[in-house]
Amino acid sequence: MAANLCYFFHFTKKMSTFVAKMTLLLSYLPITDPTFIFFVVLLIILFAPIVMSKLRIPHIIGMVLAGIAIGQYGFNILVRDNSFELFGRVGLYYIMFLAGLEMDMEGVKKHSRRFLLFGLLTCLIPLILTYIMSIALLGYSPAASFLLGCIMASNTLIAYPIIGRYGLQRHPSVALSVGSSMISLFLALVMLAAFSGSFSKDSNWLFWVLFVLKFVAFCVGSVILIPKLTRYFLRRYSDAVMQYIFVMAIMFLSAALSSLIGIEGVFGAFFSGLILNRYIPRVSPLMNRIEFIGNALFIPYFLIGVGMLINLGTLFSSIQVVWIVLLIVFFGTFGKAVAAYVSSLLFRLSKADGNMMFGLTSAHAAGAIAMVMVGIRLEVAPGQYLVGDDMLNGVIMMILFTCIISTMMTEHASKQIIIQEKSHLQADAPKDDDEKILLCVKYPEIAPHLLYLSMFMRNQRLNRDLVALNVVYDDQNSNSAREEGLRLLEQLQQTASASEVKVQTQVRLASNIANGIKHAFREFACSEIIMGMHVHTDINPRFWGEFIQSLYNGLNRQIILMRFVQPMTTLRRIRVAVPSRAEFEPGFLRWLERLSRLAGQLDCRIQFHGRNESLELIKQYINNRHASVRAEYTYMAHWNELPQLAAEIADDHLFVVVTARKGTISYKTALERLPDELQQHFSGKNLMIIFPDQYGGHKDERMSFTEAQHHEENSIYDTVLRWIHERKVKK
Repeated sequence: MAANLCYFFHFTKKMSTFVAKMTLLLSYLPITDPTFIFFVVLLIILFAPIVMSKLRIPHIIGMVLAGIAIGQYGFNILVRDNSFELFGRVGLYYIMFLAGLEMDMEGVKKHSRRFLLFGLLTCLIPLILTYIMSIALLGYSPAASFLLGCIMASNTLIAYPIIGRYGLQRHPSVALSVGSSMISLFLALVMLAAFSGSFSKDSNWLFWVLFVLKFVAFCVGSVILIPKLTRYFLRRYSDAVMQYIFVMAIMFLSAALSSLIGIEGVFGAFFSGLILNRYIPRVSPLMNRIEFIGNALFIPYFLIGVGMLINLGTLFSSIQVVWIVLLIVFFGTFGKAVAAYVSSLLFRLSKADGNMMFGLTSAHAAGAIAMVMVGIRLEVAPGQYLVGDDMLNGVIMMILFTCIISTMMTEHASKQIIIQEKSHLQADAPKDDDEKILLCVKYPEIAPHLLYLSMFMRNQRLNRDLVALNVVYDDQNSNSAREEGLRLLEQLQQTASASEVKVQTQVRLASNIANGIKHAFREFACSEIIMGMHVHTDINPRFWGEFIQSLYNGLNRQIILMRFVQPMTTLRRIRVAVPSRAEFEPGFLRWLERLSRLAGQLDCRIQFHGRNESLELIKQYINNRHASVRAEYTYMAHWNELPQLAAEIADDHLFVVVTARKGTISYKTALERLPDELQQHFSGKNLMIIFPDQYGGHKDERMSFTEAQHHEENSIYDTVLRWIHERKVKK
């Protein structure tokens, strides 16, 4: 009893101390000091993308959610001071300016009729449906209904990066979607400009005549003067800072002039982006600077400021508010769906094309936020603004929902189109003119084996040099590690010279091993990577190694991982596990060619396990290209048969797994269990893992707030699924 009382008093004392400390901490909130406000915002900009990548949520939503959390309607951490007004305005203009810069004007000109028709449909149908819904079901005023309709008329191509992964950039449905998005956004902003001008106190027939004249004068003057100024400046001044400042000055001048004549500044920023489009190439250093500074500071600052204005408490304050949000979300999606599928019928396109058009045009993001922020500033009565909390919350929820729908539908449609059309399959031989193997070595005991593997797989006819790379951590031990790397590479050169194979070598310092390999890969213009795979003693999420996962997620080219248990020359059979639909991957013929060469050099049998569709194409290729290779073909109905296959793998066999990156046509959820199965059933076996080529050339390393970024860490969803699977295994 005495012990219990003692414990109780001790616990009470600790809790009172904790409460006192928390009370003291809360007394400093909200933070009002500008320096600390800026520091907290920078922390959010730094860590929010990491958290959002785990949740697979676009960063544009992540920043808004962060703003909600720190604002007065959340945990009240920060005061929304003047910096949010200044940086927010800059970020708003930045978003629309980038939207104009990134438009493909030449593509629109070439297919203007179809683009115009689909653009009008995807703009007017959502606008009309939303306008009618807002008046009939929500009881909004005509002005508020029209603004909401303009928001629904626009869209943001957040799912476009998915298209790059599947190599469908030139597909007709994709081209139509991109062109129509440009037209719908332009029309929505023009209507918004006229709409905001109507709130002038002197809004009569004379006002509208003057408004049209000023609008035309602004557009014509901008089209004539801005190109002349740009050509003059860019020809005479090459300084990077001066060029950037000039572009920013043009953007803000255009925004200021449009505001001066009664048009919202967002239109001026967007229009200046359209004009400067041809003078700032998409892959130029100037474009990189513009995007980097905007995405690193101004745009996230603006998005956080938007979040601080949102009061989620009103979201579930009544059934009426929930009803408003549901209607906005529904019509924000339904209108785009009607436009996409009607257009696909008019153009006599397939259902998959219709799905693609809907997927790409259904997402609302940057344009919607920009326009709703305009509505927040439009005063309909003293102290009463056009956009209330219910509409603001509804638009934010609509953005989140449509971003999710857009990415899911686009990925589904991409797979449908590839399977139907088989657009990337080629009956002829693979083009190996780009072949140049990058050999990544670290450990002296396996480096010679990797060299032999590279020599067996290389094209003897081309007689290209191999590139041997040793990446060293840039730390206090870098000098000694560099010397060891040089000695290792010299040994490899001597070994290769005996076979009259030339090897280029490089020891590279890097703070990140994966980045060092990727940079070397691009510097040497390599086609593929061969590297060793370390041996884990237990099952864990880091089966691929501390940097390999980051490497294959950041590089779209073929990567071969090898684990040696015995010398390659002693192998009698190669067993290859082929996933279903592997033939639809662009790297299908490349890895098949490499394995065929290896089997020919080792003079051993090669046995393929997979679906009949894949096996038939493999058989056809080997018979045509490598008739001397002794190949066998075994039907494998499902990837779950790997454990059964393990019992047939002998010590002198090489087990090859052709896997796939997430988001590719042959990827399946069963591949998430691959590390577990390999460790459980293939421990102590000769093992090769192949990540084939995928579309896209190289990953875009620029930060984007409209795409969920992927880091080397597993997502939260992956972690939960792994935990559930482990629990099932234990039971």
